[in-house]
Amino acid sequence: MSDSLHTHKPDAADDCCGSKLKPVPQHVHGGQGDSCCSSTTAAPALIQLSEAPSADARVDSFRIDAMDCPTEQTLIQNKLGKLAGVQQLEFNLINRVLGVTHNLPSTAPIIDAIKSLGMQAEPLKQGVEAPAPTAGKKPWWPLALSGISAVAAEVIHFTSAAPDWVVAVIALVSILSGGLGTYKKGWIALKNLNLNINALMSIAVTGAILIGQWPEAAMVMFLFTVAELIEARSLDRARNAIGGLMQMTPEQVTVQLADGSWVAQDVKIVELGARVRVRPGERIGLDGEVVAGTSTIDQAPITGESLPVEKAIGDKVFAGTINQSGSLEYAVTAAANHSTLARIIHAVEQAQGARAPTQRFVDSFSKIYTPAVFVLAIAVAVIPPLFMEALWFDWIYRALVLLVVACPCALVISTPVTIVSGLAAAARKGILIKGGVYLEGGYKLDYLALDKTGTLTHGKPVQTDYVSLDPTADESAPAIAAALAGRSDHPVSMAIANAAVDKTSAPLVVDNFEALGGRGVRGEINGQTYHLGNHRLVEDLGLCSPALEAQLFALEKQGKSVVLLLDKSGPLALFAVADTVKASSREAIQQLHDMGVKTLMLTGDNVHTAQAIAAQVGIDQAQGDLLPTDKLHAIEALYAQGHRVGMVGDGINDAPALARAEIGFAMAAAGTDTAIETADVALMDDDLRKIPAFIRLSRQTSSILKQNIALALVIKAIFLGVTFAGIATMWMAVFADMGVSLLVVFNGLRLLRK
Repeated sequence: MSDSLHTHKPDAADDCCGSKLKPVPQHVHGGQGDSCCSSTTAAPALIQLSEAPSADARVDSFRIDAMDCPTEQTLIQNKLGKLAGVQQLEFNLINRVLGVTHNLPSTAPIIDAIKSLGMQAEPLKQGVEAPAPTAGKKPWWPLALSGISAVAAEVIHFTSAAPDWVVAVIALVSILSGGLGTYKKGWIALKNLNLNINALMSIAVTGAILIGQWPEAAMVMFLFTVAELIEARSLDRARNAIGGLMQMTPEQVTVQLADGSWVAQDVKIVELGARVRVRPGERIGLDGEVVAGTSTIDQAPITGESLPVEKAIGDKVFAGTINQSGSLEYAVTAAANHSTLARIIHAVEQAQGARAPTQRFVDSFSKIYTPAVFVLAIAVAVIPPLFMEALWFDWIYRALVLLVVACPCALVISTPVTIVSGLAAAARKGILIKGGVYLEGGYKLDYLALDKTGTLTHGKPVQTDYVSLDPTADESAPAIAAALAGRSDHPVSMAIANAAVDKTSAPLVVDNFEALGGRGVRGEINGQTYHLGNHRLVEDLGLCSPALEAQLFALEKQGKSVVLLLDKSGPLALFAVADTVKASSREAIQQLHDMGVKTLMLTGDNVHTAQAIAAQVGIDQAQGDLLPTDKLHAIEALYAQGHRVGMVGDGINDAPALARAEIGFAMAAAGTDTAIETADVALMDDDLRKIPAFIRLSRQTSSILKQNIALALVIKAIFLGVTFAGIATMWMAVFADMGVSLLVVFNGLRLLRK
């Protein structure tokens, strides 16, 4: 059918060029682990150590349980970077897996190098997925002994109930039972010239011992160990928020064999095309297409939809969703590790590793801040006694307190835990965000451009009007039009054909069928030639009239596409077709307006249709008859006016505009590969109301990030002043440092609340 009849975008062939909307950013895995994540560096996930891997290079993967934050990543990178033959490193901190591209004869040198850093590298077999990281349970008694000993040392020292050597022995028991791990990590960091929290804490505690502050050294080490443990558990909640989704997939499914029998098989070995049966109440184990039965499915893990969705033959089902009512059989369309749920989790894992702007700023700040504080502490310990006749003991003690209180732990850890919590919260709502940069930047949007078909509307045109123009053909016209329309797969043609399905006893035979580019179609039925096409076709045939023009104009003003059936004598009937607006579209637009975001519709449909749909849903402006380049120019025009622009489309069509927009939103059609792979933000159930939800989440995330940074800096500044005044003690410094770290972690975790 003609382009002028399109109710879908006529530019699909133009902009569906197979190119991705935006280049995938270089991902950077960051601190989602223990409190050691106060690292001062932010190395990228993929580290290129040579220009390109050699032809004889191979890739080996290692599971390193101790590698859960940038501190270990930096140590490993520096160590393996000096090993001849190692060409590339790929860090997956979420799963604690290291990929090494090398041409070494064996992996022994790699394992030995990592072992020298105090970590164990377990080789993984190729093609075998790494098991999910588990936090190994440590015995509780060493920490309990450390705490009791620290308190006892403080009490005995305060009451002078025993000689100083007794206090020293008890304090030493506390330090050794609770702080050996910190000392070990600190020593390794110092050997590698890395000033992380463990190195600074080790220096501070050792300094306190050297100046005779045994009870305080013990209490500082105990409090630090407890705070680190609490912080690690809190961060695990954020780290595992998405990984827990994978547990929703059953380990086995019921598969039909060649002889017709049904057996239970592990989901990992089920082949594509296999027929799987799922009973009411069971979870669906693999992605597939229904081949028998009807049911309702709870798709909340994939789309965030609160209500179940009806499923029948030909509909898609997704791993991890719950079959509620009837028994279903489906053909497997994706392997277990390539299911929609698996791809969502993988996408969020990558997003967790990508640095948001605030996180990059904090990392850069910490890279300068930590060495500067270390130099300042040395100056505080040395300059007053040497040049101001101050007491060595007092100023060395203040320098040690300064080292503890000035650690950038709270600053560095505040951003990743907040971003990860936000990404996890969004995924639970069916909003897949491809990086912290988009989550953090969403609140800045003040203009949203939207495609029409499939975005504001369902993308499935239906026949809305039938008008007979020739009484003699009133009964036969629908059947003739349906026969001609049935030869085309255009959405408008299909709407006309579908409308006549129940009204005709048998389809008419069409001979000499011909498509007329840009106008319509022609064919012979029972020896008579008929045309089915648009206004332009009527003009070309010389069969138009002022009365017909008025009818066409009235229908087009309502946002409808008009198709006419003609024979050699003139028009016999006209059919109006329209795409129906989604019920959620108007509510979504209203929410955006309430948030101060203006809206613009960009469509390839005619201007009348564009304005009619815009009026129905309340959009501010509408532009029609647009090619892909026109949509791109519309986005650029908004940028030229100083706006921050987002664009909503289907993930492939509208590619130029989506790529140019600050944030591209894809209507993901319940998990299509292209949307998940190419969009900045994918809406898994095509509900536009998720865009205002995304902006609200972005605003909350930005607010929490600012709160955390302000909290960390203000409290640090206060305690620095108290330290210089000589009032602060070392255990107070631990509360100032680790206390603020815990506060920012708990503040960031608020995003995970429903």
